[in-house]
This record gives sequence, C-alpha cells and structure tokens, in this order.
Amino acid sequence: MLDHVFMDAIGALREAFDGALLERHAQEERLQVDVLLGDVNWETSYSLPGEGVPPRVVAEVTLEWPTWSQSAYRSWTIGEGFDEPPEIDVEIVLRVQRLVGTPEPATVVGILPEEGPTLGDEPLTRSAPTVEHLYDLELVPTETAIEVSYEGVYPLSEAALADQAPLAADFGALGGWIASSLVRLGDLKLEFLPPDELG
Repeated sequence: MLDHVFMDAIGALREAFDGALLERHAQEERLQVDVLLGDVNWETSYSLPGEGVPPRVVAEVTLEWPTWSQSAYRSWTIGEGFDEPPEIDVEIVLRVQRLVGTPEPATVVGILPEEGPTLGDEPLTRSAPTVEHLYDLELVPTETAIEVSYEGVYPLSEAALADQAPLAADFGALGGWIASSLVRLGDLKLEFLPPDELG
C-alpha cells in the first residue's frame, strides 16, 4: 500500500501545502477504507498560519480512490493495460466559520472563481454555497459557517502512473490556489467570534 499511486498523490498534495506555508490540522486527517465497497478515502484540513483554534477560514480536502480505479491500476501494474484510466475523485471545501450572524452568500461566492484549478484536462467545478447555523441547548444561535466546494476527477495517464513528476506538478498547483483563496476569504469584512481558549 505504501508504494501506490494514491499515496504518491497524497504526498504530492502535502508537499504543495507545505510549500504554500499552510498549517496542517493533523487531528482532522484520516485515511479510511470502506470495507464493504473497497473505496479508499483520505481527508485532511489546512488553514492559514496563526488563525487560532478553530481557524476562521479552512480548506477541507478529500481524495477518493474508488475500487474500480484500483482494479484498473492493478491491471496496469501487471502489464495488462486498461480501457479506462484510473481516477482520483477530488473535493476541496473552502469554509468560513466562527461567524457572528449570517453572511450574505453573494459576498463570499463573489470573490471565488466559478472554476477551480485544472487537474489533468478538466477544471474543478464550484458548487452552490452551504450555510450552517449552530445553536446552544436553548436554541439560541451561537455561530454560523458558510462553505463552497470544488469537485472533479483526476484521470491518471500512463505517464502519471509511471512517473511522479506529472502527479507532483498537477497536485502542486493546488497549494498556491488554496492559499490565495483562503487569504481572500480571510480578508472579507465579516465579524468573527474569538478563537477558543486553550486550557
């Protein structure tokens, strides 16, 4: 499992985030396997440095390796080739949280591009925003969050399977794009709750 193209993609993404000077939230990182379907899922979370806990703006990134991609990859490794190239499903959620009051979705969406970075041949596509309200036990609103996701697939060409360089280049572009998106979101004139007090 360690010498695997999916692990190479995870490594390339981590290097991209480190290069963009983003702060990793290790406690929120997980690698999961669906024991019934066989899909492998990696989730991680990064923010701008010095944001506090929890951060005001955060990027939640998910890579998924479907079972059929594993079958295609295995065929390639034993020299049989494949009809459809294996793919990695990619989701990037840009989240603004710890908000006081409800933000105007148009304000948040207005500073984000309609398309995300290109992975392979296709850009990631933006979804409609989601607003989340949190309440206390007396049903008094305590804070609000808004998030926008970008989703797409990254088809793995034979060149990317044989050599990590295309993989590193394609995933490397995500670090700078996510960092600049978080900076723009953090610069919005919104009212935030203070960070949690750490005992």
